[in-house]
Amino acid sequence: MDSISGNRRFWNQISGAYQQKHDARIGATPRLWGTYAIPDTHLRVLGDVTGKRVLELGCGAGQWSRALAAEGASVVGFDLSEEQLAAAARAMGTARYPLVQGAAEHLPFAAGSFDLVFCDYGGLSWAPPHLAVPQAARVLRRGGRLVFNVASPWFEACYDEAAGRATTTLRQDYFGLDTIDEDQGAVSYQLTYGDWIRVLRGAGLVIDDLIEPRPAPEAANGYNKTDPPDWAHHWPAEALWVTHKP
Repeated sequence: MDSISGNRRFWNQISGAYQQKHDARIGATPRLWGTYAIPDTHLRVLGDVTGKRVLELGCGAGQWSRALAAEGASVVGFDLSEEQLAAAARAMGTARYPLVQGAAEHLPFAAGSFDLVFCDYGGLSWAPPHLAVPQAARVLRRGGRLVFNVASPWFEACYDEAAGRATTTLRQDYFGLDTIDEDQGAVSYQLTYGDWIRVLRGAGLVIDDLIEPRPAPEAANGYNKTDPPDWAHHWPAEALWVTHKP
């Protein structure tokens, strides 16, 4: 299905409230992964980006892009929402980098343009993976990496929509994971682990690692409610994929 127009409208409508709620946490420290804000210094995923050409696929207000640009990367911030890009432009500061509007399903970049394509949720949560992953692979140079963090399929399978939280009960059909109806006609996407592997390999990528970040029992989730509160200490809430283009 075509989710571009609905998702663009959704993020344009919620951008201001989203940044007001989350920007202080996201922007407080560089390189924080996921809903539990786990530092990249703990996960050791991105490494040194100095001098590398980097595409953030769904940059939002640019907190990640801003940090990597300050480290010496040549970053392009890419997002579907003009309101999110406007927030990124306002917060850019001295580490300047280009901002491009578009859909992850149709990347407007030449093949082999980037050393690293990455997102923390972003483009690979809000675009059909079977379309967006091949596009990301296309714009990578040989040896370049695609690194992305998404919700774990088990978190989605245990999410109780009526209660608005993840629980210890399976609520959704794991094998039925595909599109998730969000508010205001928007659509996000989720795959089983097997389907993620098939999509990544089908795009010609090599899977180097699958990290399932495990927050401390007392760690707070800044986006979702869970029952029990330390749900993600016991079961994977997120999946951080590390791949490269041979």
